[in-house]
Amino acid sequence: MDSEQNELAALFPNVAAQMRSALSNFHLAAAQLAPASAREQDPALDACAAQLDQSYYQLLRLVNSLSMASYLTHDDPLPLRDTDVAELVGELCERAASLAPMLELELRFVCSMERHICAVSPEAMEQILNHLLSNAFKFTPAGGTITVELRRASGQLLLSVEDTGCGILQDRLETLFDRYLHPDRMDPPPHGLGLGLPLCRRLAAGQGGTLMAESRVGKGSRFTLSLPDRQLGTSVSDVRFDYSGGFNRTLLGLADALPAKAFLLRNQD
Repeated sequence: MDSEQNELAALFPNVAAQMRSALSNFHLAAAQLAPASAREQDPALDACAAQLDQSYYQLLRLVNSLSMASYLTHDDPLPLRDTDVAELVGELCERAASLAPMLELELRFVCSMERHICAVSPEAMEQILNHLLSNAFKFTPAGGTITVELRRASGQLLLSVEDTGCGILQDRLETLFDRYLHPDRMDPPPHGLGLGLPLCRRLAAGQGGTLMAESRVGKGSRFTLSLPDRQLGTSVSDVRFDYSGGFNRTLLGLADALPAKAFLLRNQD
């Protein structure tokens, strides 16, 4: 990454900091105008408030990506801890699977391991998986299937997200992980700034792994995270990382892909 690109990546967190303050005021005002007690009694109000909540989550998701953009300019390793990855991924998939029917999609989790301890960054794993699921939700038509598989092979832990969506053109695959540097390759709104996949690949590298993509137009895409299957020998952490500041992490991670009804009060617990 050259100096101009470094400066661009370094600018994003400053923009994010200013946006975060405004977003906090926006969310506070919306909660006062449509408090939970009123939303519970008035379905019409709840539906309107759900649209506000969806916009807030979408903007917060963008701000979180912008906040991490400077991370693209260095290659420091992430702090790892021994984690039951089968449980972590399974729980994330369970929450996302409950929302998939809103898009007439099916989400399946395939894992033959009841329990598997591996040294990972749980927060990075959560961000990577939620982003890959969000993309799969957005680009898979109704009636499609998304399959998340966790397995071991040749000393590696492999986590794949495969969809039956529209697929990706071969020439776009070549710049898929640095689209924010190629404005002509970015998806039209509301599909973001193209920061998500570059950050996911960086989070993979920070854990000593890789993130690869393969796709066939009209058949779907598969993204595979490959990590060293290793342990640190420390006690297994049961700490759950909450990068959403106390909000529903699944709704935040999938905010760009879900319909407004996903943000009704009953779905935000």
